Amino acid sequence: RHNSKYFDKMRCLRKRSAVSFLGILVVCLLFMNLYIEDGYVLEGDKQLIRETATHQLNPERYGHSFKDLSNFSGSINISYRYLAGTPLPRKRYLTIGLSSVKRKKGNYLLETIKSIFEQSSYEELKEIAVVVQLADFDSAWCEGMVQDISQKFAHHIIAGRLIVIHVPEDYYPVLDGLKRNYNDPEDRVKFRSKQNVDYAFLLNFCANLSDYYVMLEDDVRCSKNFLTAVKKVITSREGSYWVTLEFSKLGYIGKLYHSHDLPRLAHFLLMFYQEMPCDWLLIHFRGLLAQKEVIRFKPSLFQHMGYYSSYKGAENKLKDDDFEEESFDIPDNPPANLHTNMNVFENYEASKAYSSIDEYFWGKAPSTGDFYGIVFEKPIKISKIKVVTGTEDRQNDILHHGALEVGEKIVGSKKGRQCTTYLRLGEFKNGNFEITDVEHKVLFDINCMRILVTKSQKEWLIIRSISVWTSQTPNQ
Repeated sequence: RHNSKYFDKMRCLRKRSAVSFLGILVVCLLFMNLYIEDGYVLEGDKQLIRETATHQLNPERYGHSFKDLSNFSGSINISYRYLAGTPLPRKRYLTIGLSSVKRKKGNYLLETIKSIFEQSSYEELKEIAVVVQLADFDSAWCEGMVQDISQKFAHHIIAGRLIVIHVPEDYYPVLDGLKRNYNDPEDRVKFRSKQNVDYAFLLNFCANLSDYYVMLEDDVRCSKNFLTAVKKVITSREGSYWVTLEFSKLGYIGKLYHSHDLPRLAHFLLMFYQEMPCDWLLIHFRGLLAQKEVIRFKPSLFQHMGYYSSYKGAENKLKDDDFEEESFDIPDNPPANLHTNMNVFENYEASKAYSSIDEYFWGKAPSTGDFYGIVFEKPIKISKIKVVTGTEDRQNDILHHGALEVGEKIVGSKKGRQCTTYLRLGEFKNGNFEITDVEHKVLFDINCMRILVTKSQKEWLIIRSISVWTSQTPNQ
């Protein structure tokens, strides 16, 4: 009896050992399988790179389920075809993205690409990358466009500034039988839904190419030296939160993003691709990331030039009346503390005048001696100052009698700092003030600047914009 118990116990132990061994064996086999699959995937990626390096369209279709795009933890798992150009050798400051399809009337893509490059200086070209997505499923049209682009912009492709890509049709979700929101006809719903997916794929591709990304349409004209203007604006917004900066008031033109936000935006467009047009989705995206107000800069840097829409070739004469083609100089507006002793109306506070955003300071009827003060964080050299008061709607809410002064020798605490001495640079005329060559007229480094009311007025005062251009930084 004792022996039978002993043997039963041994059999039990052997069974447990066998089970444990089988479990370990299964785990090992799984890891080996995953390793083999990973090796296969890597080899597949290498093969894809070899294929796309030929820069030719291949009619081969890639089997891919739209459900595979539902992993929102990172970039979307799709394969891109390089039709022209190769992966960027280094990260740039700004990527400019364009998505283009075949139009029934007119084609503006080549003119748009030409405008981007022609309106940029040699130094600016070093900091940009242009990515053109040919998003039409007509392979013959794509091949023709690639040939035209390659012929006209060969040196930009060789220099690594221009890439042309394509995503095969099999990566797209269902585009037929979609919800007809807003009573849109079925073909309109299909067009705008596909456009959302086009943009999502383009954003996904551009996510790691640069620090910032700006979206253009394929029928756009650029302002001269637009990159320099964009850089100045970005610098002026340091320390403030923003999701989207807008450099045009039309459609999906001139919308700037941090590149680290592109994967989220790409997934967002895919999630709601059939719900509404892309420019409406962008408003929701910005709001969900807690930027409540539009941050749009004037003058606009990009202008819509297409006469015919990409949808059915319909006429589209929309123009941005804030656009200026020639180079314009965005002010530096160095960091400063702003304050006033005027009675401020509602939320039109002092800070709203000291920016290039379309907003302003609004104070109730000022009296003699009232002021709007600027205390710079560091002493500066100023080359030019421009102040504009009043608006088109309220042309009488200007500074009727006032002067502009600059000061030195700061006293007081950080909260209540002010200059002890001021030098008057001139008087306001018709509500405006402008002066150049300030560094030759003021011998000291400027700590403060103020707008002084020299005579009481019944009208309220709108300070629409205060612009300061700096010269070299003074030695500290």
